[in-house]
Amino acid sequence: MSLSLNQRTTKRWSVAEAVEGCVRHGLEAVGLWREEVAEQGLAESVKLVRDAGLRVSSLCRGGFLTTPADPGSGTSGQASGGTARRVALDDNRRAIDEAAELGAACLVMVVGGLPGVRPGEPLPGEPLPVVRPGEPLPADPDGAGRPFSRDLAGAREQVAEALEVLAPYAGERGVKLALEPLHPMYCADRAVLSTLAQAVDLCLTYPEEQVGVVVDTFHVWWDPRLFEEIARAGSRIASYQVCDYLQPLPADVLLGRGMMGDGVIDFPPITRAVAAAGYTGDVEVEIFNADVWAADPDEIVATMKHRYAQVVSA
Repeated sequence: MSLSLNQRTTKRWSVAEAVEGCVRHGLEAVGLWREEVAEQGLAESVKLVRDAGLRVSSLCRGGFLTTPADPGSGTSGQASGGTARRVALDDNRRAIDEAAELGAACLVMVVGGLPGVRPGEPLPGEPLPVVRPGEPLPADPDGAGRPFSRDLAGAREQVAEALEVLAPYAGERGVKLALEPLHPMYCADRAVLSTLAQAVDLCLTYPEEQVGVVVDTFHVWWDPRLFEEIARAGSRIASYQVCDYLQPLPADVLLGRGMMGDGVIDFPPITRAVAAAGYTGDVEVEIFNADVWAADPDEIVATMKHRYAQVVSA
């Protein structure tokens, strides 16, 4: 396994700067993000990585497949209908096309949280009223009329239905969709897949070249079944991403991803398990952290290389 820089670790760098940085630090692969690729231009991004001789270890991200029903439609937002659903599927087809052009090893899929719940935003609709003693219950005690859904099982079904559409398309384009389970604290707003077992169960329906899974240490280190599920995933592991789990987490838990060695994760057993499962791809360092983003990107990459050798692959 070789080290790869996920572009979000050096958030200030454009695609061009990230490619140059990888070459400067002797890295052979880079994980790119769609927003930065769009800013650079897809064709220019393709040229940059090819001219530099880099592999694209992943493209982040596709997904967000869970969508609320159209107002007044009476539909549930499934793959078969709904404006928001069609928009989500179309965007994912574009992401697949971009991954194909870049020659990315996989398209990382963050599948989406509860329909209508947006990352970092308050719940939509008016809060339920306070019920005082002796007052009647509100007409909508469960909030069923609010423009988001609490139906977790239904949200997971939406993901499964969307994959029925997207997996064959990805196969036609030579792209592997990599389902990423996220830590349970992100279940409401980012990913209704919370364990590696859930992701493996879902991907086994499809040919191996179409759908696999991401093993991201930040999201799965806590799972008591982790090593069993890594072994079960086997050749379905499409991406191995590493960073540490900081303690305490910051107020914005999205930024709790730290440099390896700065948190609580015991990396070597996980790395050995991933290798034993047959994974030979790149190991991406993906860090979301305000202090890391504020630092000199070259210093961050140098530290990343040192910590990888010292902490992750030891």
